[in-house]
Amino acid sequence: MISYIKGELIEVLEDRIIIECQGIGYNIFVPMSVLDNLPMIGENIKIHTYMHIREDAMILFGFSNRDDLQVFKLLLAVNGIGPKGAIGILSTMTSDDLRFAVLGDDVQAISKAPGIGAKTAKKLILELKDKFKLEDAVELKTLHMIEKNDDRKSDKKSEAILALTALGYSKTEAVKAVSKVTVIDDMEVEDILKIALRHI
Repeated sequence: MISYIKGELIEVLEDRIIIECQGIGYNIFVPMSVLDNLPMIGENIKIHTYMHIREDAMILFGFSNRDDLQVFKLLLAVNGIGPKGAIGILSTMTSDDLRFAVLGDDVQAISKAPGIGAKTAKKLILELKDKFKLEDAVELKTLHMIEKNDDRKSDKKSEAILALTALGYSKTEAVKAVSKVTVIDDMEVEDILKIALRHI
């Protein structure tokens, strides 16, 4: 219903944030990964959202990126895991770590999340294992590591990855090649491309 909300960060609470957009204050429950990387109060923020509708309430859950939102939706599809459980899991581990835990049958890592016991963790692994691929997990983790770097450099690297995929290389090849490039301030996308092509 609401894909994302972009507006001014008004308040930060223990498990949620309030964003004002066009005069409306949205109360959004978020995982620790969002709370740990918020801008200053009064600055603008974009949060990808999921609206959970119950008989007695409509609750918004928010995430920094679409990948975390998609993983949250996958968790909700697991029998016995509700929104609070899913948020708890994504507060305990990143989406990347969850993928590797599922693929590696790591019950112990998943059961560290609040309210998630070993039995539920095993069920989660069983139901999500066919949704994740090791190659995709490695690719996404590398891409997320790139994005954590300086935003301007990250934008250039993202453009280079898109350019390589447009040239016919797989996304995995493109991500691996670009991740090996050390970007300095005066480098352009073309420069990154030239160096990345040497690594393919």
